[in-house]
Amino acid sequence: MRRTPRRYPRFVLKLIAAVEWLCAVVLRGKAVYRRQLRRSRLAITRVDVVLPELPRAFDGLRLLHLSDFHAGPFLDARSLDDVVAVANELEPDVVCLTGDFITHAIDDAMTLLPALARIHAPLGAFAVFGNHDYRARREAEFARALTQIGVETLRNRGVALERDGARLWFCGIEDVEEGKVVDLVAATVGRGNAVAILLAHHPDVVDDVGGHGIRLVLSGHTHGGQIVVGGRGLLGGSLRSRYPPGLTQVGDRALFQTRGIGILMLPLRIGAPAEVALLTLRSQADRSPT
Repeated sequence: MRRTPRRYPRFVLKLIAAVEWLCAVVLRGKAVYRRQLRRSRLAITRVDVVLPELPRAFDGLRLLHLSDFHAGPFLDARSLDDVVAVANELEPDVVCLTGDFITHAIDDAMTLLPALARIHAPLGAFAVFGNHDYRARREAEFARALTQIGVETLRNRGVALERDGARLWFCGIEDVEEGKVVDLVAATVGRGNAVAILLAHHPDVVDDVGGHGIRLVLSGHTHGGQIVVGGRGLLGGSLRSRYPPGLTQVGDRALFQTRGIGILMLPLRIGAPAEVALLTLRSQADRSPT
């Protein structure tokens, strides 16, 4: 399941840092990008996901999927006011957060906690880490902070959601580029015959999770390309995935890849607006005939 981490030459890193500093400080990047996170510019995606083995007790379960906040030069807690408001209006049952809370420093992600705590989901909130979240190897500290606001971090482990005698398994793995250990077997221990939903930052893990009862993978990472020209994404992890954003069927499992909330390098999105996604789970028995 491992993917080779991205490593750039020193001169490229210096160039990226210079562009970021110019946009963040001179051009007041947070204020610029905050306008792109206003309600009127957010993409609010509602999609039904048919899982043939889904117990009827979970038919209609609503999952809020957010990813790639990238707290730091271009995003802070104030930036999330409309995101949080929209999220609550969608009335999710479960919140799923698929990583890259930060760009550079965990301390920046800590500032997002009050905003994330305002998102209400009666059945729980789950999170995994993205490749950026391992900076300075303080991810355990941030996991503890998430726990304090009611978000359970699924680091190579899973938990069961139970309703009317039926079980649904939510599990997560460490990032396949930067996590020290990636263990899907550990994440599915205790699953039994329950349908499993996997949170994993990198979308291409969908290729590697067959045989573990996983029927839906939630991911981010690519930003939908962030700046899309001629159908090709130029920023984010768009060049590192074989799958497009949105819902894709891969064998016996579905992948939903969100464009996420934040950005990298430039406080700008073109052709790939920030996304708040609500996935409604449906059983095959309730799918309308075509």
